[in-house]
Order: sequence, then C-alpha cells, then structure tokens
Amino acid sequence: MVELRVEVDVNASPAKVFDALTDWTHQGEWMPGTHVRVIKGGGDAVGDEILARTALSTGLLRRVGFDDPMRITRWEPGVRCDVLHLGRVVRGTGAFLVEPRGTGTSRFSWVEWIDLPLGRLGELGFRLARKPTEFALGIALRRFARWAGKRV
Repeated sequence: MVELRVEVDVNASPAKVFDALTDWTHQGEWMPGTHVRVIKGGGDAVGDEILARTALSTGLLRRVGFDDPMRITRWEPGVRCDVLHLGRVVRGTGAFLVEPRGTGTSRFSWVEWIDLPLGRLGELGFRLARKPTEFALGIALRRFARWAGKRV
C-alpha cells in the first residue's frame, strides 16, 4: 500500500470547504474528466455510495476511462470524509480532510492509500506515475480552491 497526499489552502471556512468538496454532482467542475453521482443513499452518511466516472471528454474517446465506485466509511461534517474504493481499477481507501488555517480559511487534504495491483510491476508503475499524478491532482485542487472560494 502506498500513500498519495495533495493539499491546498482555501479561502473559505472548513464547513464551506467540506460542503463544496462533498457536493458530489458538481465535482466535475473542478476535477477534469470526472463525473460523480450518488448511487446509494444521499451521499452524506456512512454506508452511502458514490460512483466517479473518469474519462476523456471528447468524441468517441469518451468511452476511454474507468468507473471508481466508493462507499463512505467515515463522515464528520466540516472535518473528514473517508471512502473505500470498491472498483477494479482503484483499490484502497481515500480521505478528504479539512482543517482550519486561520480566520475564514482552511486546508483541504486529499489522501489516498492505494493497494497496488501486479506486485513489483505495480510498484514500478506507481513510482513512474506518482509525480505526474500529484501534479495533475494539485492542478485540480487549486481549481477546487478557486471554485470553493467563489461559493462562499
């Protein structure tokens, strides 16, 4: 298992940041190529499930992508949401963490503990993919920070 962590400061209160990041149906506004929908429950309680579809967004290539079904395993409004990845492509757990940083500001941390497939080959692949993945996720989280800050 490997850990992947990316963080961003947001000009909004922890409650507002948490509400924005768990507004599943709008995640595609800041996470490129991703569409999320609730598939069980309301998407705001332990046991509820969401499905993230990540795919290229043009023409016939729309079909190139994967589904990432997740079950919420921890729900602390304004603070933390943990998910268990249930799919075949992404395995492991993830956490969305929100911490107060000062008057009206927060830090949002996206953390994944990924179960790598394919043994040593999977480890090698992750070593090669780690920096580009962190870079891309960093871009998305900066987009999130701007998007969430405007929602206030």
